Amino acid sequence: MAPTERFVSRWGLILAALGMAIGTGNIWRFPRVMAANGGGSFLIPWLIFLFTWSIPLLVVESAMGKKSRRGTVGAFTALLGEKSAWKGAFIGFCSMAIGFYYCVIAGWCVFYMASSFAGRLQGQDTQVYWDKFSGSGILQMLFLFIALGTCALIVRRGISGGIEKVNRILIPSLFVILAIAAVRAVTLPGAEAGMNFLFTFRLEALTDYRIWLEALTQSAWSTGAGYGLLLTYAAYMPKNQNIVFSAVTTGLGNNSASLLAAIALIPAVFAVLPYQQALDTVTASGPASTGITFIFFPRLLEQIGGGATIIMPLFFLGLTFAAISSMISMFELGVRNFCDFGMARPKAIRLLFVISLALGAPSALSLAFLSNQDWVWGLGLMVSGFFFALAARQVGSRKFREEWVNTTPGWKIGRKFTWVVFWLIPIQFVVMIGWWFYQAVVVIDPEAWWNPMRVFSLGTVLAQWLVVIVLLKILNPLLARQKGEAA
Repeated sequence: MAPTERFVSRWGLILAALGMAIGTGNIWRFPRVMAANGGGSFLIPWLIFLFTWSIPLLVVESAMGKKSRRGTVGAFTALLGEKSAWKGAFIGFCSMAIGFYYCVIAGWCVFYMASSFAGRLQGQDTQVYWDKFSGSGILQMLFLFIALGTCALIVRRGISGGIEKVNRILIPSLFVILAIAAVRAVTLPGAEAGMNFLFTFRLEALTDYRIWLEALTQSAWSTGAGYGLLLTYAAYMPKNQNIVFSAVTTGLGNNSASLLAAIALIPAVFAVLPYQQALDTVTASGPASTGITFIFFPRLLEQIGGGATIIMPLFFLGLTFAAISSMISMFELGVRNFCDFGMARPKAIRLLFVISLALGAPSALSLAFLSNQDWVWGLGLMVSGFFFALAARQVGSRKFREEWVNTTPGWKIGRKFTWVVFWLIPIQFVVMIGWWFYQAVVVIDPEAWWNPMRVFSLGTVLAQWLVVIVLLKILNPLLARQKGEAA
């Protein structure tokens, strides 16, 4: 890939950014979290945090990527000084660590897509089917290889010829699939109970602080704010691309996909099951958060006319598209960072493929390990978002607005926006991280929260973070030496 390669059009970048943001979490996590936190009432804080956390951080990422034309390590080094290299490295490592287990989840999606199109899910005990698949190391590794190989081949074709071209197909197709599934769901007899649950707003529910905290975490994780993924794509942004328009479109598009997924799933469940049983089903997590997606939903679709033959294949096709499009962005983040250190792109892709295959294997072979990594590095993303807010503060309010963001015709940011980034986001970070730590100590594992060997504990989070941060701080002088050409 030539160093000067760019996205061909602004919509090419926006579709790639939507592919980055819209992943499996939109389709299987959002409906469950929404259902467990007040249904329609959850939408209010969820939308508020879209504009007070997610979109502002997407703007910061875009500005840093466009200005530096480098990956996470190179952007922090070039723009903020050599002492900041380790922060960019932490952000990059955090997203890559998520990528190592996310490619396993993408493999699940590919397997279930193939099974649904072949009709193998019909008439199955879906719990037994899942247990048999998840317990097979050979199948897990095979579909990990397929998903990872597909991603590597797309990235190998470059920005415009690979990432942009594929997302031009995947993302519109995904929205069409979700729309078809949503229309079918709301037209089922009895679906109105699910729609009422989704869109009934009870203001008294907003007095529960947990709804606000869950909405903040869902928005942060779902949009990709703080991952460094949009920073990576912005390194290839055309010079005349408006940063604010791209970030707002990405955030709104991501939330639209989440809402469509909820409409496709929840009314279908309420149409088949009695109210309380339906509520228990849509809020069930299951092993590694697989409950409604791989176990309950296929079972329910068998009870719907045409569900097993039409909706099920479409659903898992859309889920696969979402998984692959997000995986591409994680893979490109790693490749861009390797290239910034002088490595040729083809070699960087081969190296990252081998690393991802090796480090993805433990998650493929152990759901407990996958769940642990999701817990540790999902929380790590909040730290990454905090680092981006600190980066904008270091630049300064006026300079950030005038020299980093408002450099093209079109949408602009003002002083209120920088107030959100400089002050509100750090406050939200403290509250959010405090909430998760409280959950770990008081709710999830009160007796052994300090134990680093537990799957879900505060001890395992802090131990893994500490190892990575100390190592990166030690390696900071080496990380600051960028040898490769800017994108």
